[in-house]
Formats: sequence, structure tokens, C-alpha cells
Amino acid sequence: MNMRFNRELFSPQELKRMYSVSPEGAAHKEQNDKEIKAVLDGSSPKLLIVVGPCSADREDAVLDYILRLRPLQDKVADKIVIVPRIYTNKPRTTGAGYKGMLHQPDPIASPDLFKGLVSIRRLHLKALEQSGFSCADEMLYPENHLFLSDLLSYVAVGARSVEDQQHRLVASGLDIPVGMKNPTGGDLSVMMNSIFAAQHGHSFVYRNWDVESSGNPYAHAILRGYVDSHGTSHPNYHYEDLRRLADLYAAGNFQNPGVIVDCNHSNSGKRYIEQGRIAKEVLHSARHSADIARLVKGLMIESYIEDGSQKAGENIYGCSITDPCLGWEKTERLILELADLL
Repeated sequence: MNMRFNRELFSPQELKRMYSVSPEGAAHKEQNDKEIKAVLDGSSPKLLIVVGPCSADREDAVLDYILRLRPLQDKVADKIVIVPRIYTNKPRTTGAGYKGMLHQPDPIASPDLFKGLVSIRRLHLKALEQSGFSCADEMLYPENHLFLSDLLSYVAVGARSVEDQQHRLVASGLDIPVGMKNPTGGDLSVMMNSIFAAQHGHSFVYRNWDVESSGNPYAHAILRGYVDSHGTSHPNYHYEDLRRLADLYAAGNFQNPGVIVDCNHSNSGKRYIEQGRIAKEVLHSARHSADIARLVKGLMIESYIEDGSQKAGENIYGCSITDPCLGWEKTERLILELADLL
């Protein structure tokens, strides 16, 4: 094999014993899970807002950001359920660049997966214990989900992973909502097939176990725009796109049809400042169609303390080192405006 095995890592069970959840933290997660599922199954009229940095880069700034969300959530609790993003894995199209806190707990140091596993669990745990939020993460590596399974209330399967069989099968066995993004090329049939697979039971190999899943009724769509063969970004959040998605759901045998619109990525052409306009347009579309209103369950917003982005090593506190993000003041104002529109 053309690989070098450096050291054996601890098991998920060992890491959970090292950094265990308090009874109070577990109760918060249970309540958060119920509220999020209620939105997705239609029993709650609230809107989900999955919001936070493109990728988690440093514990202090991410926790600072999440603690700012707590009083904001209290202000809009009658209309909005906030799910903070702590994305500890960063997919890379070519494999080059910062791969997230799991790989590099210090963004300017060499990769250290041993420290990375500890860092990502400690960050999610601190967020839960200090803020009461059980957060969202991207399931880039399905075999790693168990390291965080008692801390997360939401996971996303990214545009580059949505066609992968293992992602679909593991999603079918999770007891929390899983958002399936449309692929980077924009083929919605790939996303719909992924949702269908995740909503049904399967037998498969997972972490050296023969496992059987019962299906995840909370698997749903995330529209994030797409890139054509010439590298040009195109949005898919407009009224016509949402109408088409409603028709695709209606043509299939799906539980809890729903979509979360990703307001950044190709939907904004990575122009982070456009996220507010896009979010409001989605709500405008919902007001003009009962089908779209039932379908739209939430919005995804990339946001951090400071506007924009920086290069790794610049060391600007609370500024993204990957995709540009909406700063805190603009984010707070946007969420309050969305609550008023609802």
C-alpha cells in the first residue's frame, strides 16, 4: 500500500468518555432535536436558520460567535429556530488548502488528526454546555460521525458527497435531520435520489460492523446553486426553482418534503453580501405559493464576527479563512428582519 500508518487513534467511545456530555447538556440537545424536527415535519410553523462560519478555525472566536447567537435566538424564538454551524471539516475540490479543524486544529500548523479529533469534540461540547445550542456540522467523513453523535442536532451532506453511497447509507441510520445538497453540477435528480435512499432502511458495513438502518424521515434537500461546464455559477433559489423542486417531491414517495436554501456558495456566486437579499427573496416566493410555503423549511447563511475573509496566517479574530462570510452586525440585523417578515 502506498500509505504510512502513523498511529492508531482512539475510538469514538473513548473520546466520549474523555469529554462527556452533562445531563443538562443532553437535555438541551433533546429539546433542540425536537424543535428542529417539528419544523421539518410541518408541526411547527417556525423557520430554521442554519448560520455560522464557513469553517470553524479557532475555538475562542467560534464560541464567541455562538454565544452572541443565544440572546438573538431568545428575541426571535416565536418565529425562528437558530442552528449554529460548527463545520469542522472543509471539503476541497482539488484536495489542496485548509481542510478544517479536524485536520488542522491550528490552521497555520501541520495537520494533526489526533489533536484534531479532540479539538472538534471539545468545541462542540463547549458550545452545547455554554450556550445550550447543539450545532450543525458537515458529514464529510461518515465514519467519523460517532465522535460527535451525542452533540449534533443537524448534519449536511455536501455537494461533492451527495452521490456517494456511504454518505447516503449512514444518513439513513441517523436520528437527526440530514440535509442533502444538490451536486456542484446542479443535477437535482442526484439530490432527490440521495434523499430517497436516506429515507429508507439499508444493511451495510460501518466501522467494521454489520449494521441495519431503519431510514431517516428527516432527510431533506438543500439548494446551493451550481456551476456549469464553463465554471460560471448559477443560482437555484428563485421561485421557478422552488416550484420545480416541489414538483419533484410530489412525483416521488417522500416523507416530510422540505428544502433549506443555502444563501451563499453558487446561489450568491460567493458574494457573501448578497445573502440577505436572497433570504428575503425566498420568503417572498413562499408568500406567493402555498406549495413553496410548505416546502421551504429554512435558510443557510455563512456568517462570522467580521465581514469577508482572510488568508490563513493573517490572524484577524473572527474572520473566515475559507469562504467570505457575513459579519455579525449584518447577520443580527438580517435575522431580526426575517423574523419581522415572518
